[in-house]
Formats: sequence, structure tokens, C-alpha cells
Amino acid sequence: MKISELKYLSAYILPICAFIGIWKLDVFSFLTPVVTFILIPIIEYFSVENKRNLTEGEELSKTNKLFFDVLLYLNLAFVFGILAYSFHVLQSQNLQSFEIIGLIFSVGIVLGSNGINVAHELGHRENWFAKWAAKLLLLPSFYTHFTLEHNYGHHVHVSTPDDPATAKYKQSIYAFWFQSVTGQYKNAWKIQLHLNKINTIPFFSFKNEMLINTFLQLSYLIIIFYISGIEITGYAMAMGVVGFLLLESINYIEHYGLLRAKRKSGRYLPVKEIHSWNSNHLLGRILLYELTRHSDHHYRASKKYQILAYHESSPELPYGYPTSIVLAMVPSIWFRIMNKKIPPEMKELYNLNGI
Repeated sequence: MKISELKYLSAYILPICAFIGIWKLDVFSFLTPVVTFILIPIIEYFSVENKRNLTEGEELSKTNKLFFDVLLYLNLAFVFGILAYSFHVLQSQNLQSFEIIGLIFSVGIVLGSNGINVAHELGHRENWFAKWAAKLLLLPSFYTHFTLEHNYGHHVHVSTPDDPATAKYKQSIYAFWFQSVTGQYKNAWKIQLHLNKINTIPFFSFKNEMLINTFLQLSYLIIIFYISGIEITGYAMAMGVVGFLLLESINYIEHYGLLRAKRKSGRYLPVKEIHSWNSNHLLGRILLYELTRHSDHHYRASKKYQILAYHESSPELPYGYPTSIVLAMVPSIWFRIMNKKIPPEMKELYNLNGI
């Protein structure tokens, strides 16, 4: 095992911060959001970007190394362990209101970073174990529909008006949240019903993935309610909302304002490396399992996180993903920084199409 490969252990920083917050409480209950959106942006601001790509030999060596897969699957223990511990503390101790809010945000961030983000990586794998691990990691954020819509919807329609997970030019993050959350769920059902039709699958079938997803989501809430009561169920729901809004904030900055042109036939041109915003800030890359090298992911979705490459032609965010999310929360600042970076030809496409 090379020391350089151990850097991905840093992806457990946020669950560890959440654990400390649950354990120590008081101001520590906000440790995870402070580290995520204050400390990490400061570190990234003073850090040098790393644009180095693996050599052909390094890529071949890392592609099927078990270590990188184990790191992903360990997040099942981290995510559900943090959840269980937080539920226990919330139920057994008389917490102050600010501590409860801190824990909701702390656990929610873990659900988004080490839950949904890891599920995104595993959801592109073909084996059944990876797919079910992805479904379990999506469960606490109420996003079990994500893999279906992401693989069959987002990757097909990305950077077009047909994709709810692509933020439009001059669209605020808050308008995007509503568009993406509702649009992806609707699309997931449309995709499922289409698959049912072409594969002659009856609606009430174990092969109806959206039906199974709905059953799992309801079962998750019913189990929490049965064990811990209505109050903890409410906290669990709030944590899940924080988790999926973190995902949607990442979606927002990944494709903001980028638009694919159409052929004369009316079909969109293929997805290229110019249709995703990238970041080479090392800490953000590691914490999100190289998700910030997003162009290469869209170029070949089955490519594992540890071998994703940097493309010189890809548009780059001026800051890392955590910093970019903070900036996006203030639309006037985000627009002032990002709108001038969008390629002029894409701005023209928005004007021509009246978007």
C-alpha cells in the first residue's frame, strides 16, 4: 500500500467530526458544518491545485485494487453508526435547541457526503452488492430513486433543459433546489414506468425498482417511529433533507450555466468535457471521492473514482466544491464570479432558445 493512496482515509473526516459533535455536544454539535464550510474552504484557498493525472501503469494498478472499494463500503458502518448514535443521544439527553440544530446539520452533512456521494459512485457499478449498498446509503436521505434517475436520466440529458439536475444560467441555487428535487423524482417514475413497459414488468413486481424504493423509505421511517417515537422521526427527516440538499448544491455547481448545442436534426451534441465544472483542489477531491473531476466521470460513467483524470479543456471552478457551495448560497456573489466564466457560445444558446 502506497502512502499516497492512504489520502482517501481523509474522506472519513466529516463522520469523525459528527461523532465528536454528538459525543461532546455544546458548541461541538456544529463542528461538522464549521469544518465543511469554513475550515476546509480556508485550507483550500491557501492550497495549491493538483492537476496531475495517473500514468497508464498507475491507472492499471489502481483500477481493481480492493483497498479503494473497501473504503467505499466502510461508509455503510459510518453512516448508520452516526445515525444510530445521534438518535440515541437525542432521545436520551435533554439537549438545548441549538445543540439539536447542530446535530441535524452535522449528521445531514454526513448523509450527503458519505452517504449520497458514495452511493453515486457505487450506483454506477454493475454488481448487485454495490447497487444494494448504494440503495442503503441513499435511504436516510430519502433519495433511493437517485441511482435510477441519475444513470438513465441525468447522464443522458445533462447540460440540456431536459435535465432537472442541470442549473440554468442565472438560476439561483434556491430555485434549482426545487427544480431538481421535484424533477428528479418525477423523472425516476417516468423512467421506471417506461422500463416496466418495454420489459413487460407488472407494476406490482420485485423488478419495479421505484416500488421497492418506496417500500424501503416508508419502512425506514416506520422503524424509527416504532423504536424512537415521533420526535426522533422528525429529526431523522430533517437530517435527510439536509443530506439531499447538500447533494443538490453539488449538482448546482457541477453544471451551472453549461449547455449543449443541438445538431440540425434537433438532437443534442454528445456530452463532452466542456459540460461540467471541475475543481482540482486536493482536499475537496479527496472528501468527495474525486467527484470534482466531474467531466471525466461523464465521459465514462463506469470509471472508478481513484482513476478519474483531469482534462485541460474542462471549465474550472475558481474555488473548491465546499467553497463554491458557500458562495452559491449568496446568488449575487455567485453570479458575479461565475457568469463571466460561462463560455459566450453557451450564453448565446440560452438567448437563442429563450431559456
